[in-house]
Parts: sequence; structure tokens; C-alpha cells
Amino acid sequence: MRISVASDSLDGVAALIGTELERRGHTVSRYGAVADPDDVQWARVSARAAQDVATGDADMAVVACWTGTGASIAANKVPGVRAALCTDPGTAAGARRWNDANVLAVSLRTLSAPMLGEILDAWFATAPSGDSDDLANIAHLRTLDHLPADSPPMH
Repeated sequence: MRISVASDSLDGVAALIGTELERRGHTVSRYGAVADPDDVQWARVSARAAQDVATGDADMAVVACWTGTGASIAANKVPGVRAALCTDPGTAAGARRWNDANVLAVSLRTLSAPMLGEILDAWFATAPSGDSDDLANIAHLRTLDHLPADSPPMH
């Protein structure tokens, strides 16, 4: 599988993410500090990894920043991306199963190497749901990708 990885720093597990994915047999493209230690703009590098997913240049992405929140927000701004901030294996499995998440966001502040491994295990072991309700929700998300920024809230 082709996976793009982005991080705004080399703190915590940042350097381990790409290495662990390669150990698992994936082809990794790196953005941000994991490619160039001076490239530290979380919004830009996370969006770049997410764009790889949206264009089909990557099958999935893993984005990281200090809390994981900014990386997930930036990735979710890219149409077609469903990024999920996951702090544990159960959340990672649920994000894949019910949300068909295609970008994993993680925190560099809170994630240990063993927990990273468990989250990746759950992420890759879980397939998206085929349940009609879950598929309808994913289809609805796709319609939201095309709303103008000034659209009124949906009720």
C-alpha cells in the first residue's frame, strides 16, 4: 500500500511512523519534518499528505502534530479525505469501520511507540463497513465536500 506521512516536528513517534509502515511492507512518501527538519508548517504538510490520498497518489496517509488536532483539521479540508484523530486501537478500528477513514491523525505528545503499533494494527486490520446506514453516511460526507464555504448550516 502507498502511504503518505506528514509531521510538523520530529518529536515523539514522528520518525517511527514511516519506519514502522515500511517495516510492514508499505511504500512511504514523507512530508514535513520527517522529510526536511526545517519544514514545520503542520497545516501545509498535513494537507499535502491528504492531497496524495485525494488524488490517488497514496492509498492512505498518516499525519501528526503535537496534539494531532491541527493535522486532522488540515487533512479534513481536502475534499475526499476523512481524517480521524486516533488515540487508541478501538478508535482507530471504529474510524475505519464506520467512517471509512482514509487518513490517520496522531498526537506526537501522547503516543508511545507500542501504542502507535497497536493503533496501526487496528487501522490496517479493519475494513470499512458494508452496512447500508454506514454507506449512506459516507455518501453524505461526499456531498459536503462540494458545498461552498458560505453555505448555510445543514439541519
